[in-house]
Amino acid sequence: MTREWGNRIVGHGTKPASQFMPNDKNWRLHPKSQQDALRGALNEVGWVAPVVENIRSGMLVDGHERVWQALQNNDSDVPYIEVDLSEEEEAYVLATLDPIGAMAQADAKKVDELLAEVKTQEEGIEGLLLSMAQTLPPEFREYDETVEGTVEYITCPECGHKWPK
Repeated sequence: MTREWGNRIVGHGTKPASQFMPNDKNWRLHPKSQQDALRGALNEVGWVAPVVENIRSGMLVDGHERVWQALQNNDSDVPYIEVDLSEEEEAYVLATLDPIGAMAQADAKKVDELLAEVKTQEEGIEGLLLSMAQTLPPEFREYDETVEGTVEYITCPECGHKWPK
């Protein structure tokens, strides 16, 4: 059975981070590693996804950490979309949006192929990429290294790609 899906997006724009209101029902916590990775991605690439603001409540539904990062970056402008949700729908979206995305699974071969193409100068992103690595080709196992005494990884002698041990 198919159903018609309503479009709840009613607007979009950009505005300074300080003009957003955090949602008091937001249950997501952002560890330092995630904060560092997000800041690194914003530094190297910039904005590629908007935050989501509910026009009825005036509160964020998605993007709290991105807004916080923009606040730390001189109250930078943040791209956003506006949605029109009731209080109940807002709670529903807060409870389900991130967990639904987190249900996706990784194709290890495609992850490794993609990671071989990604170059970064940001420590937060390098840590993220290392945590994503799924496999290590046997021919590289002899190239062991330790970084700052905490992360052990193996580096491809030809391309420089790193895999955690």
